[in-house]
Amino acid sequence: MTQPTTPRRQFLKISGAALAMIPVVAFSDRAFAATNAAMRGALKYQDKPLADKSCANCMQFVPGKTATAPGGCKIMPGDTEIAPSGYCAGWAKKA
Repeated sequence: MTQPTTPRRQFLKISGAALAMIPVVAFSDRAFAATNAAMRGALKYQDKPLADKSCANCMQFVPGKTATAPGGCKIMPGDTEIAPSGYCAGWAKKA
C-alpha cells in the first residue's frame, strides 16, 4: 500500500518558500510597514503636530524602535507608519 506524497511535497514547497523569504524580511526593516488610509482620513491625521499636541505625547501612540522612528497607534489598527511628530483628532494627553 503506497501513501500519497502530496502533503509532504506541499510541506517541502511551503518550507522552501518560507526559507527564501527570511533574507527579505531580515534585511528590510520596512517589510511590514503599512498605513490605514481610511482611519487616517476619518481622524484627520497629519504628519505635523498641532501646537503642543503630537503623537509622541499621546496615550494612543505606540513608539517605534527609536524616538524618531515611526510607530503605531492603538486607534488605527494595522498602521505602522505613525510619525511621533504627527497629530490626529483622536489625540489624548499621556497621563
